[in-house]
Amino acid sequence: MSPEIAILLTGAFLAAFATGAAGFGDALIAISIWLYVLSPQEAVPLIVACGAVMSIYSLWKLGRQLDYSKLPAFALAGAVGVPVGAWILKFIEPDLFRMITGGFLVTYAGVFLLARSLPHITAGGRIADSGVGFAGGIMGGFAGLSGVLPTVWCGLRGWPKATQRGTFQPFLAIMHILALISLAFGGLVTMETAERFLWCLPALLLGVWLGLKIYRHLDEILFRRVVLGILLVSGIALLISTGGTTDG
Repeated sequence: MSPEIAILLTGAFLAAFATGAAGFGDALIAISIWLYVLSPQEAVPLIVACGAVMSIYSLWKLGRQLDYSKLPAFALAGAVGVPVGAWILKFIEPDLFRMITGGFLVTYAGVFLLARSLPHITAGGRIADSGVGFAGGIMGGFAGLSGVLPTVWCGLRGWPKATQRGTFQPFLAIMHILALISLAFGGLVTMETAERFLWCLPALLLGVWLGLKIYRHLDEILFRRVVLGILLVSGIALLISTGGTTDG
C-alpha cells in the first residue's frame, strides 16, 4: 500500500467516525489529513464526494430519530452559496481561509468546553438561519467546509441534539452533493477523484457504522461536548496543515 493510499484511508476512517458520532466533521478532519498528499483542487472534490456518502448513510440509519423542521431555511440559502464558493476555489488558494477557520474553531471550542453551557441566541429567526446557511454553502463550495457555521450556529441556538443533527447533517449532505455538481462542471472532478473515492469507500462505511454506535449512547450534555471536542481537534488540525499542501 502506497503512503498516499494509507493517508487517504486514515483520513476517510477518522472523518467517517466523527460523522457517525456527531453528524459532522468529515471535511474538517479529512482536509487536515489529505492536504499532505493532495492539492486543494484534488482534495475538495474527494471530500464532498465522501462527505455526501457519509451523511446519506448516517441519515438513512437514524431515520425518524432526527428533527428536520429547521432544515429548509439553511438548505435553500446554502444552495445559492455553493456555486459562489466553487467559483472562488478556481482562483484562490485557501491556506489563509483554513488558518482563520482553524483559529476560530480552536478559540470557540476551547472557550465553551470550559464553560458549563453555551450562550443561547434566539434573535434573527429564519432570516439569521438563512444567512448562516448561505455562508455555509460558500464555505462548502470553496473548501468542503459547509458544516462549520451551521454546526456552531445550531449549538448557539440551544436546540436539542435531534434538532441540531437533523439540521446540520442533511444540510451537509445537500451541500456536498451541490458542491460536487458545481466542481464537476468546473472540471475539478476527474478519474483520479473517482479512483480515490473507491479506495476510501470501505473505510468510510466502517467509520460511520462505529460512530453511530457511539451517538446512540450520548445524552444532550455529552453530545454538546463531543461536538465541541471535534471542533477543537479539527481546528488544531487545520492550523497544523496550513501550508502543508502538495502539488498533488
